[in-house]
Amino acid sequence: MLHVSTCSNQLGKQKTCSELNVSDGNGTPAVNQFTNRSHNCGELRTEHVGQQVVLCGWLEFSRMNKFFTLRDGYGIVQALIPEELCQQVTLEGMAFESILRVTGTVQQRPEGQTNQNLPTGAIEVHVSGLEVLNEAKKRLPINVKDHNRAKENLRLEHRYIDLRNRHMQHNLRLRSQVIMKMRECMINDYGFVEVETPTLFRRTPGGAQEFVVPSRKPGHFYSLVQSPQQFKQMLMVGAIDRYFQIARCYRDESTRPDRQPEFTQLDIELSFTDREKVIALIENVLGKSWPYREDQPIQHPFPRMTLSEAMERFGSDKPDTRFGYELTNVTKLIEKRLVPDGVKEKDFRSYAVVVRAEEARKLPTGLKKSLEEIAKKSNFCKFTMSKITPDWSTGSIVRLLGNQGTVSFSEQLFLKPDDLLLLGWGKETYVQNMMGRLRLAAYEALEESGAVPKRLSHAHNFLWVIDFPMFSENEETGQIESTHHPFTAPHPEDADRLRAIGDPHPEDIFSIRSLAYDLVWNGVEIGGGSIRIHNSQLQRTVLKDVLKIEHSHLHHLLDALESGCPPHGGFAIGLDRYVALLCNAASIREVIAFPKSLDGKDPLSKAPVPISEEEKRIYHIKVVE
Repeated sequence: MLHVSTCSNQLGKQKTCSELNVSDGNGTPAVNQFTNRSHNCGELRTEHVGQQVVLCGWLEFSRMNKFFTLRDGYGIVQALIPEELCQQVTLEGMAFESILRVTGTVQQRPEGQTNQNLPTGAIEVHVSGLEVLNEAKKRLPINVKDHNRAKENLRLEHRYIDLRNRHMQHNLRLRSQVIMKMRECMINDYGFVEVETPTLFRRTPGGAQEFVVPSRKPGHFYSLVQSPQQFKQMLMVGAIDRYFQIARCYRDESTRPDRQPEFTQLDIELSFTDREKVIALIENVLGKSWPYREDQPIQHPFPRMTLSEAMERFGSDKPDTRFGYELTNVTKLIEKRLVPDGVKEKDFRSYAVVVRAEEARKLPTGLKKSLEEIAKKSNFCKFTMSKITPDWSTGSIVRLLGNQGTVSFSEQLFLKPDDLLLLGWGKETYVQNMMGRLRLAAYEALEESGAVPKRLSHAHNFLWVIDFPMFSENEETGQIESTHHPFTAPHPEDADRLRAIGDPHPEDIFSIRSLAYDLVWNGVEIGGGSIRIHNSQLQRTVLKDVLKIEHSHLHHLLDALESGCPPHGGFAIGLDRYVALLCNAASIREVIAFPKSLDGKDPLSKAPVPISEEEKRIYHIKVVE
């Protein structure tokens, strides 16, 4: 007998519904326990045939008031209303995405009607009872479909509907599983202690732009932490020698596909360690939490590359090593007259990338314009693209390279007719970065044309980049700044040179290496860390004598270093970016439940929003237009 009820209608008197606490005896999570269902919509198979089940979910589709599909966060199942019950209940006119509770018996689908693309495609549920728990309104603003999805901003505005999409369900559930495995590994395998550190802190000059939070004390403000860096160092002083945290971090910066104003990282710090041990720890944590470890386990140790080698070969501090087309240093073949204005001769470099004829013939005609647009954005650099012809060594390229230079290029690079030469020259780091971007753009064009194999998203091209310079020159101001952050320790081989720093600084200040290390996966930086400065005097030297930073705001950290601070180091994995790569998502917004849009706004709640005059008075705020 069909039973139609609205027992969970929260607007009226509720009726008692039996609770089905189903626990799986096979060690799998009991996702149906403490709910009013016996199974979820994605778990029924032929072995359940004959069983009576209770399902809850969203009405996805209905046809002829006979067939309908029910969906929840675990999958989709087809249900059939028997002929004898069709007169007692109708789904005609009921809005899709309404919430139903279905009672019925699992039956095998008739021969020829199975759906091989659906995990539950071999069975269907013959309905004996149906309850409308909550009917959705007609014409929802977006549909829950894999194809023809709404534009992202509309999906973010109605995220509560978009989250029902199977891709979002997969991404968020995978994220949860990976973080759980990381936690288990850190605590159960390696004895780390999870410690929550404050979000409200004080301003930290010299880093990224921070969000300022007003207080009720006039003229006094908190800042949202960029990272728990100072707190975790002080935990080391406090004998919490193995700390970790799933940490929320905040930076008031422009957003990009791989950035958000608020983000999450696996934050780690440990005492009495060194670079090798931290690297080994991270490789083990990733290996044990790798979601595909049964089918495609990752192998470690990961290869390593110095920053100098990465820039020289790939033009990037996060090189994508899934393909070749490496840079070739041709500085010796370029005449000194080509040194651009504002570039010192000692800083001058030139690099070439050669696309061989077989691939070059398949490149789109608009590539030159695209590459020139990239080159225009690079200061202190020049770029040219030249197709090799039979008379190339006597053609127009001679005006640029000279007779001998042209011959030398052809011989050293083994140039053949129809090869394509990409050539850049200028200030070392600038031209390396430019050629790195051109290398990627050229390979992407080759992929699109089918000339080369597409890069595999889950290729295990993990790479440690080490030996970063401790200090860098700000491109805009010319001031010295930390390459990573001012708490990074110098490389032991360069430590004496740092201690001997005076004023003015010696020319080789930028050659002092640090004990920083970045982890790159398929051309994307997924984390970074360093061994920290644990000596108070050395820390003061870095802040005062090198960076010229007023450091009174860091008295708590400097005092801590003088209070018996052990050697220590750590690492942070950007979880949003890492999980996005695991899910092959186009943006980290696809693995965050409620992300901000590209302009840093929240399409769902419309934040940030104005506050009232009363709130401004309480927090002593005056708005300046």
